[in-house]
Amino acid sequence: VTHSIPACIGGMTINSKQVDKESPVSIFAVNKCYETVQDGTFFDGSGFAALVREGYKVRSDVNITLEFRTTAVHGVLLGVSTAKVDAIGLEIVHGKVLFHVNNGAGRITATYEPRGTNSLCDGKWHKLQANKSKHRISLIIDGNLIHTDNPYIQSTSADTNNPIYVGGYPADVKQNCLTSKSSFRGCLRNLVLTKGQHTELFDFSRAFDLRGVFPHSCPGAEH
Repeated sequence: VTHSIPACIGGMTINSKQVDKESPVSIFAVNKCYETVQDGTFFDGSGFAALVREGYKVRSDVNITLEFRTTAVHGVLLGVSTAKVDAIGLEIVHGKVLFHVNNGAGRITATYEPRGTNSLCDGKWHKLQANKSKHRISLIIDGNLIHTDNPYIQSTSADTNNPIYVGGYPADVKQNCLTSKSSFRGCLRNLVLTKGQHTELFDFSRAFDLRGVFPHSCPGAEH
């Protein structure tokens, strides 16, 4: 076992003596437990989670689904890029959700604009699905479908080879399909990427780099 337990631990005693958790000798990546907790991973707005160290290859097709909950009107949701221009990105900007794709010929964007600026940033769970199929892209938020025309129909493959960054990204990492540098503050859950017949549910506790992210511990109400 090489990763920590994604859980809350309390009431620990050793030789009948209560262990003092308030003043540990050292502490790393441990947060408080919440009295009312929901399924999900808490992002405190300062960092990111990095997945797939060897690099994720988007290529011609990918379908991304996730659920998010936030009260912030700006924040990076997900980005996969490369040293060249090929990339995909999902972000919240001014309360809208943007899905960007660059297959090498130019960036195209599907934008979901809710009726009110705060209607997606209301602290409630919202479902997102972003789909790239060759040169076509679509975005579904809470069942509302957005299609975008792509003038670059000959360009069909996003040849990415960088990790998947969720909720933000390091300052020294280039993201060609994100306009925001604001880290996400809120909770995410059920991140699934599907390519053809292969579906992968990502467990944030297995990320190779976590900063300001607390897997499997989403507070019932945001602090």
